Amino acid sequence: MSRTASEIEPKSAETITFGGFVFLTKSKQLRTVEGKAVDLRSQSAEVLSVLAARPGEIVSKDALMQAVWADTFVTDDSLTQCIADIRRALGDDEHVIVQTLPKRGYRLNADPLDTVDPNAAAGTERARSRFSRRGFILVAIVLVAAAIGAYYGAQMWPSATVRSTDMSRIAVLPFEEFSTGADKGYLSDAVAEGIITELARSKTYAVIARNSSFRYRGQPIDVRQIGDELGVDYLLEGSQQKIGDRLKVTAQLLNAHDGSHVWANTYNREIGDLFVVQEEIIRTLADRVGRRIERPLPKSDAAQVSALHYHLMGIVEIRKDFSATGNELLRQLNLKAIEADPDSQFGYIGLAWFYRNDAIFGWHEQEHNRDEALKRAAEYADKAILLAPDDAEAHQIRASIHTEAGEFEQALARYDQAIALNPSNSDILVHSTDPLLYVGRTDEAIERIELAMGIDPFHADWFHWQMGWALWEKNDCGAALTAMRKMSRIPIGAHRMLAGIHACLGNEQEAKEALAVFLQNSPGQSISQERREWEKIWIAPGSLNRWIEHMRIAGLPE
Repeated sequence: MSRTASEIEPKSAETITFGGFVFLTKSKQLRTVEGKAVDLRSQSAEVLSVLAARPGEIVSKDALMQAVWADTFVTDDSLTQCIADIRRALGDDEHVIVQTLPKRGYRLNADPLDTVDPNAAAGTERARSRFSRRGFILVAIVLVAAAIGAYYGAQMWPSATVRSTDMSRIAVLPFEEFSTGADKGYLSDAVAEGIITELARSKTYAVIARNSSFRYRGQPIDVRQIGDELGVDYLLEGSQQKIGDRLKVTAQLLNAHDGSHVWANTYNREIGDLFVVQEEIIRTLADRVGRRIERPLPKSDAAQVSALHYHLMGIVEIRKDFSATGNELLRQLNLKAIEADPDSQFGYIGLAWFYRNDAIFGWHEQEHNRDEALKRAAEYADKAILLAPDDAEAHQIRASIHTEAGEFEQALARYDQAIALNPSNSDILVHSTDPLLYVGRTDEAIERIELAMGIDPFHADWFHWQMGWALWEKNDCGAALTAMRKMSRIPIGAHRMLAGIHACLGNEQEAKEALAVFLQNSPGQSISQERREWEKIWIAPGSLNRWIEHMRIAGLPE
């Protein structure tokens, strides 16, 4: 990374106005044009300061990283998180004020002449007047664009979550496990994950994604540090203990700004009341933060909890080992979930994922071909939706199956529904880029992945896999390889993408080695099979032919 003085030195203006806000360049404070302070994390304020120094100009990622983190090693995710934080504070859901220029950087769309003396009332009035005029023009442009988009059917998906500046931000930490013996680990993260999902669904809060909040598992709780790193106002922490047929859950809500206790409670119930306990915690939390969730208590029993237990075990296995072996464990554990409670959605969701993975990676071709596997996946997903129409993951897996079947309109609708049901689930957000990449809307996919990384700063490794695919689509294979190498461990299933990227770069030996790893689980794959499986859905111009050529370089047999 490098920078020049012209890239990072601030302009002489003491204030910069944009989108109804004023940024004081010396104190690095963000205010409304009326003078009300707007909360912004310190690192986010630093990033905004660099952008405000060059209003209307493109500032490269390297320049931003070097200016803010010159003496600290961080990944691009830190910058992405700060950009998301700035947009949240500005209410810039359409990325109009802070604009992303793919492969080039970011631009703050502010008028450099729009500077005022912070002590001059007349200046503030001028800024307000200018904003009103720009706001009217912007609204007009948006309305015209929306009309054109509706006419041609080019509708954009909604953003993952709408975060107004007065919306509380909450992180739910993993609950400590105090169970012992055979009961230890029985509940996994069911309590905490359930609370995250329900809070996000209410749209009353902005809830940080589980991948980020669960990063602090087993670490000493420094409330203010975690609050600053995640950019949240509240932390919910707790513990769980299963003793035979009884469940004890404690939870406490902490103010992330000063570490003070807001609320605490203990629940001691029969194990079958797990979901009722979750809902009571959520209701009390909502009341303490200043909102109420009006929804009837869910039904819960021991069989349903057992089904969830087996389903979560299967998810852990496939996340730990994304391979044919991990996929088979996913199947076995979700069959146990159905056996435990055939009227719960959990086991059916898991089996739908199993057959979807089977279809894409050809892990059990001797038993099922791609079409048969997708058909079975769809049957299980539809069953899950029938049993639990408000389960975001049920709609997510159905959307993924629609995508792999080339049913892109249905996939769009299902992903919209899944995101609406759980706006904090960054996994759903990244999965929703599959149809975009298949049809060639690559820049939109990259922005969506970056958005997911922003709301989930400690996201899962496979987000980099998806970014690798997106950058391969742009023929930016050097950046694609960098993205893949950000994974802590590249799973077997990802080695096919890795082989394609190496082939794109002319690294023939590395491409062959990567493909050999992939073929350990998928020995029957061939060029003709790849073409047959993808030609109906991978319709981005030229992408499939380019992929086939790269597979030939990697040594895939005809």
